[in-house]
Amino acid sequence: MPSLFDPITIGDITLSSRVVMAPLTRNRSPKAVPNTLNVTYYEQRATAGLIITEATAITHQGQGYADVPGLYTPEALDGWRKVTEAVHKQGGKIVVQMWHVGRISHTSLQPDGGQPVAPSAIAAKSKTYLINEDGTGTFAETSEPRALEASEIPGIVEDYRKAARAAIDAGFDGVEIHAANGYLIDQFLRSSANKREDNYGGSVENRARFLFEVVDAITQEIGAGRTGIRISPVTPANDVSDDDPKPLFTYVVEGLARYGLSYIHVIEGATGGDRAFAGFDYDALRKAYEAAGGKAAWMVNNGYDRQMALDAVESGKADLVAFGKPFIANPDLVRRLKENAPLNALDQENMYGGGAKGYTDYPSLTQEAAE
Repeated sequence: MPSLFDPITIGDITLSSRVVMAPLTRNRSPKAVPNTLNVTYYEQRATAGLIITEATAITHQGQGYADVPGLYTPEALDGWRKVTEAVHKQGGKIVVQMWHVGRISHTSLQPDGGQPVAPSAIAAKSKTYLINEDGTGTFAETSEPRALEASEIPGIVEDYRKAARAAIDAGFDGVEIHAANGYLIDQFLRSSANKREDNYGGSVENRARFLFEVVDAITQEIGAGRTGIRISPVTPANDVSDDDPKPLFTYVVEGLARYGLSYIHVIEGATGGDRAFAGFDYDALRKAYEAAGGKAAWMVNNGYDRQMALDAVESGKADLVAFGKPFIANPDLVRRLKENAPLNALDQENMYGGGAKGYTDYPSLTQEAAE
């Protein structure tokens, strides 16, 4: 069987290892534009088999947190082009996670101070991150959303298509559709957030319709081999739940098997928490995907340590393992995992917002040895 450190080709992208840097919101792109600090951050981590960027809004309406990057202005795309060039110069591969937050937003972040949009006008018991007038950050309750009109949905699908094209033009190796963690696509999927009575609500097939329209648009625009997707079948993140997640996500992965996607990225359990949450059977989910003809690489995520990751790949449970917080604190995480070297401690106080501290100041093993 392959090892965690063996190369792999996923769709149209060839990776140097199966160690993936998970998407990590850091709130360090004022005005939604990636800057030189962001370039340094991603360049430092280019030895990852694959970098998945922090979640990146497809439009201004898709924004939900202060100082997160976008894919919808020339300035943002120029900033991302500098990031992709730096990562490629170091021999790395990088895809952008495409984001529409839906109801997980605040009026102060929306165009003209409008309401966030959602499948249904149901407020999330959740918080978002805002910047105060003095430059400090704060967490605030999300705003009351309005339900999308059916006539608006094709326009959002088109926004996804345009953003995918923009991402490829900015030098990304591919995109990841963010369909997890209680954001817009996940809000359509889950029964707690979707109470619609039209073709986008009610049955499993209807609630998954928006997801497949987005996948259709993106794969037709940039190719399925450059398209991955992230799902989180049972996570309660951002106040979502489903009455019966097994048939819902079985239907989702069986539908995804129709495409020659690059990878399926699965958050196991509660995001950032209990991996056994709700007792969901992820092995059965993968078997359902493969039985339907799916051949994309299977990426697992949520609290994996070195031994768990080694075992997951060597046993065939997974093709790729995504690491989040370990990549924040260890820019050379692949080397540290390979050599079983100690990991840097995480600077919890400087996770969100700010400057270089807690962002680009973590030492590599080479720097530690020199010091």
